[in-house]
Amino acid sequence: MRLFAAVLPPPEQLDELGHVVDRLHRLPGADRLRWTSRAGRHLTLAFMGEVGEELLPELRVRLARAAHRTPPFPLRLHGGGHFGRRTLWTGAAGDLDELRLLAERADAAARRAGVPMDEHRRYQAHVTLARARPGEDVDLHPFLDELGAFEGTRWQVGELALVRSNLPVSGVPGEQPRYERVDGWPLEGRGDGGRARTAG
Repeated sequence: MRLFAAVLPPPEQLDELGHVVDRLHRLPGADRLRWTSRAGRHLTLAFMGEVGEELLPELRVRLARAAHRTPPFPLRLHGGGHFGRRTLWTGAAGDLDELRLLAERADAAARRAGVPMDEHRRYQAHVTLARARPGEDVDLHPFLDELGAFEGTRWQVGELALVRSNLPVSGVPGEQPRYERVDGWPLEGRGDGGRARTAG
């Protein structure tokens, strides 16, 4: 099964983001982008790809340990950005140091559970909103201008979630992946200086 660790924004914050996305849909060129569904709007911490069933017990133990060592922290969705000319996203503000640390711990947890992970890169907090359709060259600047003023309300991140991504199988153009939260662990750290230790 295709898995990733994530922070899932609460419904209220997804509603706020949804109002902004509704405005983005009305901009020229919006029909040349593939927009993520509400269920696809999350902060990925560590993408694991295909994970064998035999690794799940150890993966769950190590992700639970990562959550146990991380304190709850404040976050809000904020602004916008892009990867090249193909991917549009909204970012995050708040305790980004703690968010990055949680991402590092989730990555380490997966590696130590035996999941073959991609080369580690510096974590960029983002929620993907849209991707250019194949063969399309879309000017993202109007979308970035609209996102620039977006300031979501703050929430307290209190859980590390394990999410399953089910890829489209029907072959219908525009079909979205389906996302399923398969497990989650409360953040229980005390915030007492464990930042140097990232192991899962």
